[in-house]
Amino acid sequence: METLPWRDTPRRFGRVSRILHWGMAALFAWQFLGMILKVTLGRHPVAGVFVGTHASVGFLLLLLVLARGSWALFNMRWRPQPDRGWLGYAAMAGHLALYALMLIVPALALLRSYGSGRAFAPFGLPLFPGFQGGPIGWMVAPGNALHGWLGWALLALIAGHVAMVVLHRFVWHDEVLSRMAGGPRRGRAPRPDLAGTR
Repeated sequence: METLPWRDTPRRFGRVSRILHWGMAALFAWQFLGMILKVTLGRHPVAGVFVGTHASVGFLLLLLVLARGSWALFNMRWRPQPDRGWLGYAAMAGHLALYALMLIVPALALLRSYGSGRAFAPFGLPLFPGFQGGPIGWMVAPGNALHGWLGWALLALIAGHVAMVVLHRFVWHDEVLSRMAGGPRRGRAPRPDLAGTR
């Protein structure tokens, strides 16, 4: 049985990329479930469990997206390349948008947190102390205006990402999913009418 390497290969993503991908997927699921519960239930104890960790998990996600982006750049020469054609370019654009929002959304929240003047200690680890004199408007305003909206836009992109994975797996029957989950798929070949479009 073939051993999965730590580094990416042209055939599939390695262990580090998979750990980062699926770990971040779980954390984003936690974040969005918490926000959905907050919107639907309001100040409910169940929603409070998720909301109470939202800032700390968001900071962790910011660190992970930086690590994931750095690892992707380091592996650029070896990792699986996008398919050819317009679908490949669309996939590249979608992934770039995902990375951008995964970086911008928590960065806005971190800037707002600092500008608020309150101390911030994710998971109990002091990151920066509070300060006197009231909030700093130019730091707080972008987060207040955009953090929530861009967060929902990120959720929509993630839903589109999952939908495309489902299409690749169950409609086009290719090996896109196996690059990030499991080994190469030995199922049906791609449909001939789609073979030259990806």
